[in-house]
Amino acid sequence: MDLKCLVTEQKDNIFLIKINRPEALNALNTTCLSEIEHIFSVSEKNKHVKGIIISGTGDKAFASGGDIKEISRLTVDLARKLSVAGNNLMKYIEQFQKPVIAAINGIAYGGGCELAMACHLRIASENSNFALPEANLGISTGLGGLQRIVQLVGKGKAYELAFLGEPIDAYEAKKIGLVNFVVPHEGLIDRSMDLMKKILEKSPVSIRAVIKSINAYYDNTDGFETEMAEFINCFSYEDFKEGIRAFTEKRKPDFK
Repeated sequence: MDLKCLVTEQKDNIFLIKINRPEALNALNTTCLSEIEHIFSVSEKNKHVKGIIISGTGDKAFASGGDIKEISRLTVDLARKLSVAGNNLMKYIEQFQKPVIAAINGIAYGGGCELAMACHLRIASENSNFALPEANLGISTGLGGLQRIVQLVGKGKAYELAFLGEPIDAYEAKKIGLVNFVVPHEGLIDRSMDLMKKILEKSPVSIRAVIKSINAYYDNTDGFETEMAEFINCFSYEDFKEGIRAFTEKRKPDFK
């Protein structure tokens, strides 16, 4: 696919995706969402890609939300198609079987905040800001953002952020649990790469089990059954034997 909205780079086993629409503060349009889905689909099948980092180009925006020009032209039927496609993409990212980190380099409003919340971990630069301003436009979130923000910050804070639509800075986002880490802007990508490298030192079998088990808690399924099944399944892989050997030999494991 000839990418129009994204720039990508692979560093070792880590695939870096940057939203690249500086003229629109990296706003998410349907083309951008389609390209993100394509990259994830290709990466899922690529054994040389072990983890994905999503960020934005420039110093101002991770993703400023949905593209207002595009949103202004939506009818009820088009809004339904956009919401279904967007929700499917966010669910796909959330349940992706390889770790996904959002490296938030600036404003993450509306759909940008929703995209960040769909990732497994969020690292924010000091100059980043977060908001769910949809009520100012006479709409509500369309990509599952309210469901995820309740999971991350709790019901009362979710109401506050969605009712008021006012931005919060990176440190407030860290305080309420919306992001995991806050780092200097200049070191954002390096810190994200370092964190991903630490994750990739673990067994990919274990990482997949963690992703499935945690998501099961929110999927109206029996999370305990899923977690137990994943635990049992781990014993069928060579990673388990390597992990035990490495522990007894007091060395780092070499997971395959």
